[in-house]
Amino acid sequence: MLPPYSASSASTAPLTYPWGDTLPETGALLTLRPGLHWVRMPMPFALNHINLWVLDDELAGQAGWTVVDAGVATPAIREAWQALWRGPLHELPLRRMLVTHMHPDHVGNAQWLIDGYSAPDEPARLWMSATDHFAALLACQATTGFGGDRAAAFFMSHGLRQPDDVDKIRQRSGYYRSLVPSVPPSYRRLMDGMVLRIGERDWRCLDGHGHSPEHIALFNERDGLLISGDMLLPSISTNVSVLDLEPEADSLGLFLDSIKRMRALPADTLALPSHGKPFTGIHTRIQQLQDHHDERLAEVLQACSERPSSAADMLPVLFKRSLDLHQTTFAMGESVAHLNHLWHQGVLKRWADADGVWRFEKA
Repeated sequence: MLPPYSASSASTAPLTYPWGDTLPETGALLTLRPGLHWVRMPMPFALNHINLWVLDDELAGQAGWTVVDAGVATPAIREAWQALWRGPLHELPLRRMLVTHMHPDHVGNAQWLIDGYSAPDEPARLWMSATDHFAALLACQATTGFGGDRAAAFFMSHGLRQPDDVDKIRQRSGYYRSLVPSVPPSYRRLMDGMVLRIGERDWRCLDGHGHSPEHIALFNERDGLLISGDMLLPSISTNVSVLDLEPEADSLGLFLDSIKRMRALPADTLALPSHGKPFTGIHTRIQQLQDHHDERLAEVLQACSERPSSAADMLPVLFKRSLDLHQTTFAMGESVAHLNHLWHQGVLKRWADADGVWRFEKA
């Protein structure tokens, strides 16, 4: 076992990608297993794609589709969904809209898909965790996290003081709703341990925390399949942030505990992530993520041992590249998450300086 907060080398055991470099074309399905189809949609960010999943389903004796995650509400993604329903999906309606969590690239088109592709006499239902459903509804009403006055004040309290950046964050008060025009007000609640029968497979819900309030992944034991959402990604580390809504949160601790529980899944599980390619080697990937955060925590602890530091001071420590404003807001959330984790562990202490900026130093 790694000693806490000491640097270590990430595991070098390779992940395997069963489909190699093969990707589904935009507006098309790539069938991975009978009844399990991969959809890949373009996104207008540095992270330029999202993987969505279409499952053969039968609900109350009626055949149809379950869609897992919906994509951001952009014209390009909506055009791709329209192409799918003109093509391989056209014979059957949407029966269930299942969303892993509340972030815009996952819930953005949920209402639009339900409105446009349900059976005429039976609208599909949104299936989602209660916490993330409520968080999405709240974010549609008043953006939390990365835009608006509260977000600006929160980032300022952690040392982000450039007037132009702060002003731009304030102006992003409608950011979430620009990507998620509406969230279905009614839903079916997903909970940890719940088993859903979708088509010919049983899927067990696995909750995860730290990336979103109550992320739901889906595991099928029979075929060794894990729709991992954003909890396990093969080539990038999941964003783990502290935001203004819960400023003292230990998001990183929650995330690390969540992926640790995933070690109980079989080593040969096929992970179907929201970004990147389907892969096997989830135990290796979990270890890599744990090692990554241990290394970052060691760097943060070292910096705070040399002088009291804010989250803004940690940006060049944690991120070795230049960041635009969009990336900076995510990076600030991650910086606070690492500092808060060490603070909750009693390794760091914190205090507010004369300007109201939180400073962290070795306890």
